[in-house]
Amino acid sequence: MPTSASPTRKVAAVGAVLALVVAVIAIAVAVGKAVENGRDASAAPTAPGAASVEPQEDAGQQKLYDDLAARTSRRTAGDPLAVGKPDAPVVLVEYADYQCSFCGRFTRETQPALVKKFVDAGTLRIEFRNFPVFGADSERAARASWAAGQQGKFWQLHDELYAETRKGDALAEDKLVELARTAGVPDLAKFRADLGGPAAQTALKKDQDEGYQLGVQSTPSFLVNGRPIAGAQETQVFEQAIEQAAAQAGKSGKHGGAGAGK
Repeated sequence: MPTSASPTRKVAAVGAVLALVVAVIAIAVAVGKAVENGRDASAAPTAPGAASVEPQEDAGQQKLYDDLAARTSRRTAGDPLAVGKPDAPVVLVEYADYQCSFCGRFTRETQPALVKKFVDAGTLRIEFRNFPVFGADSERAARASWAAGQQGKFWQLHDELYAETRKGDALAEDKLVELARTAGVPDLAKFRADLGGPAAQTALKKDQDEGYQLGVQSTPSFLVNGRPIAGAQETQVFEQAIEQAAAQAGKSGKHGGAGAGK
């Protein structure tokens, strides 16, 4: 990439590559599963976030992943939408929608195992990005999660929202306030005000803009130290990606490097 390219153009170029990588991977797996099951490829599942595999890596791909990690891993101390040490060697960034059933599956089945195995050991940091793709109800839920975070209860409300698949009226403002009460948000009047305030909208737009620039098109989408994983894969897929990223960070001496302290 020419050194004279602007930061915006560089991000767009990286996003185009990421989108292509994820799209090719998803198509390859969908076709593979269709063949495995003795079906025509056109009958393969098409739900967002349904499939991905890990690509074969070379030095060029690793450089791309490192660049993506540098651009996306915020590592902000005290970030209420993150769990894990800011200087952890591996950062998993998740782009998700609260009406997305695959996102809920990741939260219920995979994230607790990753926290226990990697976050608690100081190896992994998880950073959540609100990336609503299903309209106004999803956007309202995203702003509600941010509002809960202003009172230190982001993850509690996050888990309540994903405890079951909630859509449409289940994410109306009054229902979100009740979920916030269940999640232990102490000041519900402040919660309601923050949910509808400009700061929540600004935070949501920041996450959305980041995802769009990277070429994220469906939820959930993940980056593990910049390496894309599409969909709520089995836990071992994430474990393997995290272990490989940790090993690579150890080799390159990048423990807590890119983005630290932003």
